[in-house]
Amino acid sequence: MSESLACDEEALIGCLHCGQVCREPQLLPGQKARCPRCASVLLERKRYGLSNPLALAIAALFLFIISNSFPLIELKIAGREQTGLIMTGIRALYDDGYGAIALLVFMVTIIAPLIRILSVLYVLIPLLGGASWPFARRVFRTLEGLQPWAMSEVFMLGILVALVKLGDLATIKLGIGLISFGGMIVILAAMDAAMDDHEIWKCLDGAKEFT
Repeated sequence: MSESLACDEEALIGCLHCGQVCREPQLLPGQKARCPRCASVLLERKRYGLSNPLALAIAALFLFIISNSFPLIELKIAGREQTGLIMTGIRALYDDGYGAIALLVFMVTIIAPLIRILSVLYVLIPLLGGASWPFARRVFRTLEGLQPWAMSEVFMLGILVALVKLGDLATIKLGIGLISFGGMIVILAAMDAAMDDHEIWKCLDGAKEFT
């Protein structure tokens, strides 16, 4: 992967590490620009532009629907079989008096991933045609702020820990919902890594907004 130290364009960009300000370089997909003062990555152009994160968002949406429609696990204890969806666990927490925890789990496992996926689709689909839908900039800014709160992987880790503890007490069969949920987490991480925030903002600034 090639790197560029030249800063010869009119737009200015600042280094997040040392504060050095220089002119924004023109980069080809896959190239990086490094800060002339501290040599940290100043700017990076993702290799596949807008199409890659958009495709990953569509895949994540399908996995989200599947993970919320099919059981996470199937338990067989003393001859009795039980299955549970994501909402089953949330409802059980609420019924047992843990309303705040139930709300937190609902937010990080359902609301936050869904908002992330729909926000990416809302922003990127029209940008492929050089346009943007109303409030696209506000939606994308919300998406950037939401990323630290999307902790679906913590919920997944909790499920795996519970499965290990139940292994000696019950026969456990992983459901398609749990497999899909794990796949969604991986794809969302890949989507975040594939998104070129700087390039998306430039496209939003130059796009024609639908009214």
